[in-house]
Amino acid sequence: MCGIFGIIFAERPRRPLGEILRRGLERLEYRGYDSAGVAVVDRGLVVKKDAGKVAEVAQRYGFDSLQGVVGLAHTRWATHGKPDQVNAHPHVDCRGVIAVVHNGIIENYAELKEELMKRGHVFRSETDTEVIAHLVEEYKKQGLDTFSAFKKALSRVRGAYAIALIDAENPRAIYFARNLSPLIIGVGEGFNIVASDIPTVLDHTKRVIAVRDGEYGYITAGEVYIEADGVPQDVAARIEEIPWSAEMATKGGYPHFMLKEIYEQPESLASTAAGLEPAQLEAVANALLAARNVYIVGAGTSYHAGLTLAFILPRLRITPIPVISSEYAIYEDLYDKDDLAIAISQSGETIDTIKAVKAMRERGVKVVAVTNVVGSTLSRESDVVLYTRAGPEMGVAATKTFTTQVLTLAAVYLTALRALGHDVAEHQRELKAVPDLARKTIEKTAGTAKELARRLRQRLSAYYLGRGAALPVAMEGALKLKEVAYLHAEAYPAGESKHGPIALVEEGFPVIFVFSDPNTGEKTLSNVAEMKARGALTIGTVPARSDYAKKLDVAIEVPQTSELFAPILHVIPLQMLAYFTAVERGYDPDKPRNLAKTVTVE
Repeated sequence: MCGIFGIIFAERPRRPLGEILRRGLERLEYRGYDSAGVAVVDRGLVVKKDAGKVAEVAQRYGFDSLQGVVGLAHTRWATHGKPDQVNAHPHVDCRGVIAVVHNGIIENYAELKEELMKRGHVFRSETDTEVIAHLVEEYKKQGLDTFSAFKKALSRVRGAYAIALIDAENPRAIYFARNLSPLIIGVGEGFNIVASDIPTVLDHTKRVIAVRDGEYGYITAGEVYIEADGVPQDVAARIEEIPWSAEMATKGGYPHFMLKEIYEQPESLASTAAGLEPAQLEAVANALLAARNVYIVGAGTSYHAGLTLAFILPRLRITPIPVISSEYAIYEDLYDKDDLAIAISQSGETIDTIKAVKAMRERGVKVVAVTNVVGSTLSRESDVVLYTRAGPEMGVAATKTFTTQVLTLAAVYLTALRALGHDVAEHQRELKAVPDLARKTIEKTAGTAKELARRLRQRLSAYYLGRGAALPVAMEGALKLKEVAYLHAEAYPAGESKHGPIALVEEGFPVIFVFSDPNTGEKTLSNVAEMKARGALTIGTVPARSDYAKKLDVAIEVPQTSELFAPILHVIPLQMLAYFTAVERGYDPDKPRNLAKTVTVE
């Protein structure tokens, strides 16, 4: 989990190259922030790097003063070797003329390293990445030009990678390659960019090419060249215009991206609703109704979003099989050409989900992708794609990811319901009203969530309970509290709580109930009573004007809507509760420890 940014200009830019690289890294810091570094060519290769956050390292080593026309930058989340100056990227060859940055894992690095050491190469770091620089150096020594040496090096490495490399002896190109890990090209006038994701390039250009798995090539200031299996690709036909503005990828006056993105949800939901394509929905609904088995695949927040669909599909006489992406092999012997998989990933680059989808497709399973990123790996590995169109999500803790995914999946359900002959006009009106209801939810519940955070900040643990279709919302709420506030939070089916978990409940123990499923509310009240009898602090998200509020110590009222869209409204105060609790406890919710935005390694 690392971030890559490289840029090459036809002539020296108005701002120092180092400043441009530093700004690119700041856009990428959510992908990893235990170390940072840059490499530029300016009368030789200059490398500056160290452990620490981007701003700290940049100031310490004077990034902003570095000059040149070609450079690489990297922010790291460690996978091989501890976060320190030696292991920080970029890595260089023995002669100090080749610099490489990398996101992913080189699986066979140990054997390559041993081979290269026998040939006299000296390694400075514990990382897997360094072997790439030495491989290219080795093949250049054998008489190959840089691009040929780079290609030969790629033929030797196994694993997931996005790579960018510069050579001070051939400084008019940045060489790149991709396998599984995300990589894009930003196409400019008099410059080109290689980067891990779209928001990083928006300060410079909105014209983007998504590099596909197995592709490699180079950029110069005026050319983008891509090959696959030795065959040049038509890059001009693949340029896409990104509708996001650079401002959409900044905090916009909010103290943190997470809070900004919680408040952006009405706009994101409106964009999702407006972008739903009837033909695509009908294709998915028809496949859903015709499938033998329906697998709903996702990781983390996306898995929880998928569960909101899984809990209501039985009403269509469909028995779904929810699959945590990393556990896809459990059902491997069942996958069949008559099956359907709905694979969900905000980035479309989550490696566990990509691997699950590839395994399913090998056995003929039809795949529907639900993703936010056009041109992502998941979108290309799928038969049908439903884009959530939520805009960039910079906060590590997913917020609008969940709500826009739930809305998209609810639209699939409605389309299937209509295909079975049901009248869904009222539900369609509710769908269009969801963005405004989300806005009202934020306005009505922010104050209560902030006050509750003050009460939770000294607690060590909490339960999140729900029944039926409310359970995925409880799971998502608990995940958010764990991710950003570092409080132990467990979600359970409310009826299961008395089978063991209730033993932990004592005076003041926080128990958060979710009343988003109208079919299970009365039964959930019995669990409220059980917790109150043990002295728990009972909190609940409840529909406005319901009687549930009277039974709770603290009720967070949200606008009423059907159970299809209720998860969207009920999760919003839980997102805010997690955010404000993190702030109360003195943590930065945009940089939760040990986490990165997109999980691109196993």
